[in-house]
Amino acid sequence: MRFSDIAMEVPRILLPRDGVAVDTWAVIACDQHTSDPSYWEEVSRRVGTNPSTLHLVFPEAYLDAEDRSRRIEQIRSAMTSYAAEGVLQELPPGFVLTDRKTPHVASRRGLIVALDLEQYSYDDGAKTLIRTTEGTVVSRLAPRIEIRRDTPLEAPHIMVLIDDPGRTVIEPLFEKQLPALYDTELMLGGGHVRGWHVRDEALIAQVVVALQALITDADDAPILYAMGDGNHSFATAQAVWQEIKDANGGLDVVADHPARHALVELVNLHDDGLVFEPIHRVLFGADLDDLITALQAAAKEQGSEIGLQFCETTEDWQQARSVASTRESHLLPFVAGTRRGVITVHRPACSLPAATLQEFLTGYEQTHASMQVDYIHGQEEVQRLGSMEGNVGLYSEAIDKHALFPTIRREGPLPRKSFSLGEAEEKRYYLECRRITPA
Repeated sequence: MRFSDIAMEVPRILLPRDGVAVDTWAVIACDQHTSDPSYWEEVSRRVGTNPSTLHLVFPEAYLDAEDRSRRIEQIRSAMTSYAAEGVLQELPPGFVLTDRKTPHVASRRGLIVALDLEQYSYDDGAKTLIRTTEGTVVSRLAPRIEIRRDTPLEAPHIMVLIDDPGRTVIEPLFEKQLPALYDTELMLGGGHVRGWHVRDEALIAQVVVALQALITDADDAPILYAMGDGNHSFATAQAVWQEIKDANGGLDVVADHPARHALVELVNLHDDGLVFEPIHRVLFGADLDDLITALQAAAKEQGSEIGLQFCETTEDWQQARSVASTRESHLLPFVAGTRRGVITVHRPACSLPAATLQEFLTGYEQTHASMQVDYIHGQEEVQRLGSMEGNVGLYSEAIDKHALFPTIRREGPLPRKSFSLGEAEEKRYYLECRRITPA
């Protein structure tokens, strides 16, 4: 069942058969813990030889490893064997309703659907139903495309937001008696997740009508879906889909190809369990004094001015970090070895602190090739890594989630890594799969 007016298809979900341990089947999104290979080593130890989505994805902590080609071949082999040997079983067409408990929230509800890659764009000024919320770095897609290309299955960690203040799409499904699919703890502090199958045609129609109603009164170029987590993965799926179209003579020839759609979890922006968290930066191989000098020069070019405060005591440091930025002054707390403090950008050229920081770092990276930047989802990890000699940790602030859709409509995508849906351990765990090659 396909509904082009809302860019959606009802998917055929693949889940592990009875007898497969779900707690070791499900692992966290591959783009987490990228600076902590020990996390993934522990995941591997716990999984052992059990069937697991660990064998179906490429943890990005190893993205630059010399054995990347071998890992990709192992992923394709595991997908093929899981599908052929009955490790995975295909459900009738339907959605999956989810309820996720994390260490930070009691409940975050979602709905697994398939979205049409033909109705997505990450270009500035895009007017598609599905839009990115942050800048997309095209250079980051190449290794991901290599991984997805020619694979028979997909396992999603993508979370897509809908702006549904009346709670009409997802929430009413929890009032129904639905077939249970899974109920499991998630490893390494991920909390607990439950899932139910939504396959009744009347309930599917209910979801479709509710989504259609969200765009009824919109302008000539409505936005229905905004990427939350996994924008680069969604963009990767679109790039591979474009390759398939090009290789087969265009959209008309392959309009029904399963790779046209990508599996995602829809989450209501107004869900009480959805919390926007900041994404921090750690600069590896950076010198704080050089960084500040470069920031002062960049600010001066934009008519801004830099203030600098060093904190001697823990109390001063905590107080300095508790002060929020304003439109007139963006605060950038930092830790570098044994030094810590706050950089203040007065009269910033950008409207968001995350934009001020990212715009500077984009230029700074280009002139400091030996430096590496990683994006971190927890203050404690920034503190740990930033305190190491030769590193600089830079803290960001969360944005107001209710301002997201109006901002995207008005200004287009935010700078990349402007916000995160929850903390690192709250990211989506792989559970569902779907075929993306013809049967």
